[in-house]
Amino acid sequence: MPKPPAAALPSAFKRIGWSNLFAQFSEQIALAAAPLAAVLLLSAGPAETGWLQMAQTLPFLLLSIPAGLLVDRASRRTLMVLSEMLRALSLVATLVLMASGLLTLPLLAIMGFVGAIGTVCYNVAAPALIPAIVPRAQLADANRWLELARSLAYSGGPAIGGAIVAWTGASLAYVAATTLSLLAVVLLAGLSEQKQSARSRRDLLHDLVEGARFLAGHTLLRPILVTAIVFNTSWFVLQAVYVAYAVRTLGLTATGVGVTLGIYGAGMMIGAYAAPAIARRIPFGVMIALGPLGGLLAAVVMLLTIWFPHGALAGLSFFLFGAGPVLWSIATLTLRQAITPNAMLGRVSAFITTATFGARPVGAALGAIVATHYGVEACLAVATVGFFIQFLVIIASQVPRLRALPEPA
Repeated sequence: MPKPPAAALPSAFKRIGWSNLFAQFSEQIALAAAPLAAVLLLSAGPAETGWLQMAQTLPFLLLSIPAGLLVDRASRRTLMVLSEMLRALSLVATLVLMASGLLTLPLLAIMGFVGAIGTVCYNVAAPALIPAIVPRAQLADANRWLELARSLAYSGGPAIGGAIVAWTGASLAYVAATTLSLLAVVLLAGLSEQKQSARSRRDLLHDLVEGARFLAGHTLLRPILVTAIVFNTSWFVLQAVYVAYAVRTLGLTATGVGVTLGIYGAGMMIGAYAAPAIARRIPFGVMIALGPLGGLLAAVVMLLTIWFPHGALAGLSFFLFGAGPVLWSIATLTLRQAITPNAMLGRVSAFITTATFGARPVGAALGAIVATHYGVEACLAVATVGFFIQFLVIIASQVPRLRALPEPA
């Protein structure tokens, strides 16, 4: 894992960091293996892989807000342990079905859905747990370290998953993913419980409305929510059809698909490493805008593969998708943690997670529908229009307000 710069972060955070790294690697290997298994073993086409992507992301739309309510009422550490255990069990079940020859596309989708339930709870609980462990002045450093770990996983996970599928078949990829997931559980289980401030028990509806009112009424957080919805819908219109498009149109092998997806992680890693230097040289609001700008440029490059069907262009597109939006992730997470009351972090994280990940099944379903009726090339065009819209949203609403805002300490 990347070494944290300057001041040492608490040892409890380092356990979370390593657990996060293993969990992210596990998730990325499995996410790379699932559509490849669908295409290579189950003869799935672009529409089928689109519905598979929808199933693997639907829990983010359905369960993020209930998970946020739970995070503000229960032990965040225990919730993360149980969530990762559930995801490991879904990987084991997929492996058993594959080994027994009983795996079908619907069963692959169901196992992906179950695993995503664990990912939802883990992703909502983690940002709420960090401020209880890390001093406020080190939040940006902690978030950058987590993003570097995520970047490593996004860089290496798909490439490893694709290579394993190409060389030995999908089953071994699921063995690797399961092992990493269990390592993440062990590290989290060794973390001591963090005390949460006592709060009176109120009904769930009151808590839900309170969190929604805070987020919707905040002039800095509201535009971030809107931008996240449009960005991620557009991203998964593209993601829903990319594997089938890369294999059938761009002529990439399973290894080649994994490499292009891994370049996305490399872009994230470079962006995360460059984040402190960039933050010192530009206003905080402009740094936030670099994410939507990177997404727009990446979508345009991917659109060019219609006329120039080369894997190198797809790799460049994924690099831009990684390098720009990671700056958005670091900056907006730090801002959210700095301005949100700790007792409300779970609910606010849940709404942001719903926007960030819940839009993905909508995008995947849209991608599947567009691919079915109009072809894969139309999906690339629709995604590009979406990325243009989200860039306009953040420029019009966020940058002027944040231009003079100092970086949260």
